[in-house]
Amino acid sequence: MQDALIHGQTKHWWKEAVVYQIYPRSFQDSNGDGIGDLPGITSRLDYLRDLGVDVLWLSPHYDSPNADNGYDIRDYRKVMHEFGTMQDFDALLAGIKQRGMRLIVDLVANHTSDEHVWFIESRKSRDNPYRDYYIWRPGKIAASGAELPPNNFGSAFSGSAWTKDGASGEYYLHLFAEKQPDLNWDNPAVREEIYSIMRFWLNKGVDGFRMDVIPFISKDATFPDVLPHESQVHINANGPHLHDYLQEMNREVLSKYDCMTVGEAHGISIEETPTLVDERLHELNMIFNFDAVRLNREGRNWRQWKLTELKAIYARQYEALGMHSWNTIFFANHDNPRLVSAFGDDSDAYRVRSAKALATMLLTLKGTAYLYQGDELGMTHYPFRSIDEYDDIEAKNAWKFDVLTGKETEEHYLDNLAKVSRDHARTPMQWDDSPNAGFTSPDAKPWLAVNPNYPKINAADALCNPDSIYHYMQDLLRLRKRTLGFVYGDYEDLAPEHPSLFLYARTLGEERFLVALNFSQETFALPDEFSSGRMVLSNTASISTELGAWESRIVLA
Repeated sequence: MQDALIHGQTKHWWKEAVVYQIYPRSFQDSNGDGIGDLPGITSRLDYLRDLGVDVLWLSPHYDSPNADNGYDIRDYRKVMHEFGTMQDFDALLAGIKQRGMRLIVDLVANHTSDEHVWFIESRKSRDNPYRDYYIWRPGKIAASGAELPPNNFGSAFSGSAWTKDGASGEYYLHLFAEKQPDLNWDNPAVREEIYSIMRFWLNKGVDGFRMDVIPFISKDATFPDVLPHESQVHINANGPHLHDYLQEMNREVLSKYDCMTVGEAHGISIEETPTLVDERLHELNMIFNFDAVRLNREGRNWRQWKLTELKAIYARQYEALGMHSWNTIFFANHDNPRLVSAFGDDSDAYRVRSAKALATMLLTLKGTAYLYQGDELGMTHYPFRSIDEYDDIEAKNAWKFDVLTGKETEEHYLDNLAKVSRDHARTPMQWDDSPNAGFTSPDAKPWLAVNPNYPKINAADALCNPDSIYHYMQDLLRLRKRTLGFVYGDYEDLAPEHPSLFLYARTLGEERFLVALNFSQETFALPDEFSSGRMVLSNTASISTELGAWESRIVLA
């Protein structure tokens, strides 16, 4: 049967969907232990259905020792005990389906926990049947005679990407934490193990996967050193057999289910994106490109960004992806700081308005839109003051390797961390103004501190306030659902050089929508075509020919 086409593009449910990411540890605690869990999520499904999202993305819920908050998996077929049981998962999935939503889960296929039975066996001896499930190499001898790791790869969490195992005298590769050894995808048995895990969850009824650092699965087995002019991340993301493995995955598993896939793709440029997502290649549906969400930093340091830079990124994405590749639109997730603090204005005067403007952009640009828990409330950065208040392994390791060794000052490090930390996104969801924000029982200690602004920023207040971010986002989601032009329509930047206004058109057939976003506290005159059209949605009550501070408008031309 021929797939339906809209404006030359294949129609798919996942292109039209809006995805809402849940970080289970921080969403809702049901048993008073201070840790969010699956029954807690189930208790809030009506809230998510009423918001109007289509797909829930559940960050890792698998059994894990939590070296990296669940991204170090000990058992892929077991639920983390803090989160509940498999029966709780089944109840959650059933509740999602009953409400007309879908569920995707994280697939962490580049690495496991060092407590996974495969690695426990792998490190027992060089001739163990599981040895080749991971990447083991002997060290190399320097001119001085000292033993060095196999190459100069660095871990994303600081230090070397190689750890020497005392029992065998060899090093194992871990591109992330020491407790996250990389799997050897060159071993066909490893690939079949991962495919079996995927089938297990798809047969349960999940609707697809967000694939953690999926481009990293293929490595150059010779492991040459990274040269000074080279990017290790780009090398990691472009291994020699990446496309062979993804096409095999699609052929053996994904093509047999009506599911969606989205790959986390650090190291893949906008121009390289179609090599992974062009639907004619049968690999992934879409990937997360980080050019936009990481626009405000260089490495782990915060930088002042410009709106013209952001607009140029979206223009490049639209041009590069064409009719056969699909984009993702996101500005926050569990690995990035809070949306309104990072890209909006979280002051009392403009927090609500700027959060609505950012939501307008997220839900009207071309691509599948991804929201993160708390975006609909305008949750903000936590006022972290010392390294002891952070939980994130990335932050703590960098402190150990850079600050404690004198490479970076404490003041400089903490100043940057306060702007870019992943922990901002991981503070508990703010449900109401009761103690602990309704996330857990009043006498419990949350696993990570609740933002002290919860008495004024919480879901209960948002639901009662018709002018809240939550209700505005509801209106946006309803508009998007009935407007295929925001999904499949052409995109045109109408003022690419304007330093403060983002003005663009989305056109499908005879229907042309104009979107105006003011990324500043100033006021600017709008082009005449914005005044002659019919106002569809705005985050203010203004009908002026000028666009006020952080004002957004959608106009039917």
